[in-house]
Amino acid sequence: MLQKFQNHLLDNFQFLNGKKILLATSGGKDSMVMLHLFQELDYNIGIAHCNFQLRGVESFQDQNFVQEYAAANNIPVFITQFDTKAFAEDYKVSTQVAARELRYNWFYELLGTEKFDFILTAHHADDNLETFLINLSRGTGLDGLTGIPKQNEKIVRPLLAFSQEEMEQYARFNDIKWREDSSNASDKYLRNKIRHHLVPILKDLNPNFLSSFYKTQTYLQEAQDMVEDASIMIYQQVAKQEEDTIYFDLKKLKKLPNYKSYLYQWLKEFEFSAWDDIYDLVESQSGKYIFSPEYRLLKDRNSLILSPIHLENKEEKYFITENQIEVKVPLNLSFCKAADISFDSNKTIFVDADKLQYPLILRHWNKGDSFQPFGMNGKSKKVSKLFKDEKLSLVEKENSWLLCSNDEIVWIIGLRQDERFKIENTTTNRLKIQLEE
Repeated sequence: MLQKFQNHLLDNFQFLNGKKILLATSGGKDSMVMLHLFQELDYNIGIAHCNFQLRGVESFQDQNFVQEYAAANNIPVFITQFDTKAFAEDYKVSTQVAARELRYNWFYELLGTEKFDFILTAHHADDNLETFLINLSRGTGLDGLTGIPKQNEKIVRPLLAFSQEEMEQYARFNDIKWREDSSNASDKYLRNKIRHHLVPILKDLNPNFLSSFYKTQTYLQEAQDMVEDASIMIYQQVAKQEEDTIYFDLKKLKKLPNYKSYLYQWLKEFEFSAWDDIYDLVESQSGKYIFSPEYRLLKDRNSLILSPIHLENKEEKYFITENQIEVKVPLNLSFCKAADISFDSNKTIFVDADKLQYPLILRHWNKGDSFQPFGMNGKSKKVSKLFKDEKLSLVEKENSWLLCSNDEIVWIIGLRQDERFKIENTTTNRLKIQLEE
C-alpha cells in the first residue's frame, strides 16, 4: 500500500510536497495508518488530537496514547479538550454536529497560530460510501451523491481512494498499534447501522462493489461539474447583482425548461431549505418572501430578490450638527453653501438653511410618515405612497433614508425633496446637500 499511496500523492496531491501538514489523529486505526504513511514518506508533519470527552476514561486514554506516540516518534503534537455535550446543548445541535464544528474550528486556529499549510484527515473509501448512503436515505441533490471531496480549501483527504480492508491489512502488516472506539460497535448512530448491516450486504452482492462505486461517483462528479458550468452561463442571462443584492428576472427564469433546478443551483449556497416554498414563490403575489438563516428571497413584481437579512435597528438615528460639511455613515452626504441653483439630479437638493433646525436627523422611514412633495403646493403625501409610485421593491424601501429637521422630512434621500424647505426668492442662506457616490 505504501507504494500505491506514494503514487497516489504524486498524481493527486503534489501540492503537499515541502509543505507543513497537520494530521488529524484520533488514535484509531485509520488515522494511525495515515500517520505511519506520512512518516515513512518523510513529510513535515504535526499531530492534532481532539478529546471530545464523550466516552469517559476512554477519551483520556486515547489522548494519552496519541501523546505517547508523538513523544516516542519526536512529532510535534497539539491536544485540546472540548465539553462537546455542553456545546451541543447550548447551540441546540446534535453531538456529532457539535464535535465537527469544534474540531474544524480548532484545526483552522492551528493553521494560523502554528503556521501549518494543510489539515489532513483519514477519511477513506468506506467512509465515502457510508456518506453516500446516508445522504441517499435522507433525500439529497446531486451534491450529496458526489461524496466526500478530496479537498475543501485547507482540508485534504488523501485516503479516499483506499478501502477499509486495505487500511487494516497495512496496519497489521506494519504492526501499527491503534485504539478501538467502543462507540463504533453501537448501532445508535445511522452511520454505524449502515456500516454494520447494509455495506456488508452490498459487498457480498459484488466483491468489487467499492471499485464500482468509485467509478460511479466519478461519473456523478463529472455530471455535477457540467451542471455547474451550465448554471453559471444561464445565471449571467437571468441574474443581475447590485452590491450585496441579486435580482432574478422571472420572465427569463420561467422560460427555462427546468427553472427549479437552476434555482436550486443558485440558492443552495445561501442555506435555504424550504425548496417547495421557494418554487411556489415564483408564482406567488408580490411581497411574499422566504428566509434562510442569513438571507431573504423576496417576490417583487417580475423579480426574485435575494438579499442579506439586515439586522440593524429600525430606530437607529444619526445626528448632523450645523457646522458639519460631510457625513460618511450611513450614507455619504456633503453640505455646502450654494450661490447658484442647478437641479440636475435626485441626488442633490437645495434648501433654505434658515428653515432648518439642528441637529438634523438621518433615520429610516416608518409607516405613517408623510411629507409635502416639492412642487405640489403644500399637499401632503404618504412616504409609502411615493415608494409605491416609484415602484420600489421591499429591499429598496428598507434601505431608504430620510433627512429630517425637527421631525419634519427635508428629503427622502435620492427620491424627493420636501416643499417646506425649498429656496424662495427671499432666501439668502442657500444650502446644497448632495448624495455622493
